[in-house]
Amino acid sequence: MRLDRQKLLATLAPMAAEADFAVEVYESIPSTNQKAWDAIAQGAKPGTVIIAERQTSGRGQWGRQWVSPAGGLYLSVVLEPNLPVNCGYQLTLATAWGIATALGDRGVPVKLKWHNDLILLGRKLGGILTETKVRHEKIIHAVVGVGINWANPVPTTGIGLQSFLSQQPLAAIDCLETLAAVTLQGTISGYKFCSPGGIDPLLPSYHKLFINMGQRITVEGQNGVVVGISDRGELRVRLDSQSYNSSPNSEIYLPPGAVSLGYDG
Repeated sequence: MRLDRQKLLATLAPMAAEADFAVEVYESIPSTNQKAWDAIAQGAKPGTVIIAERQTSGRGQWGRQWVSPAGGLYLSVVLEPNLPVNCGYQLTLATAWGIATALGDRGVPVKLKWHNDLILLGRKLGGILTETKVRHEKIIHAVVGVGINWANPVPTTGIGLQSFLSQQPLAAIDCLETLAAVTLQGTISGYKFCSPGGIDPLLPSYHKLFINMGQRITVEGQNGVVVGISDRGELRVRLDSQSYNSSPNSEIYLPPGAVSLGYDG
């Protein structure tokens, strides 16, 4: 499935006042994130977008490979956040929220799974991978990579957006180019919430889409229930009063990667 760059640019045109995108489209590259970093090294400006029709060595969280066959959306956006280094978590949470909200506005009921997954009908629709470069305790460059299943093969825990939309009476997203434009719009709208002061204003809206709210989990032998996300992007877990060495209503805060929350499928 080929992505038409001119069609994408035409779809992005109404967004020109919000973001000035410079789009590069490739048939096949190892990684859109790596290509974005290469572009930064050559002087690429914020708003540079790298899109690949497929990736041969796509990156996932924690060093995993993101399988990226033709038919999916694989893109990376160059940003210059100028945020304190301890605010890096905001980029993933805020852009994931922005993309989920943009898709939701078009009739796709996407939810958020901590901390970087887009969920549709209990299955993984896509994911976010944020990478940063730090200088003097400031994030001077960031690359936000997004992968969304469109018409590509998916595992049993995944779902493709094209097949979902084919069963809907009206589909506001009818092609890969529109999906790319919606994804970029959501990325920028979420990014605007990133601030040295934190993302507290975003959390109520985030929690409305948070699929893990109320989920029971066990952490190092202690049972508890997920009660939200902290203002630092940590998973908030309220421990059961009978859990070992915990007082009533005590909470623990888990950093990304500390626990796997699984899928319905």
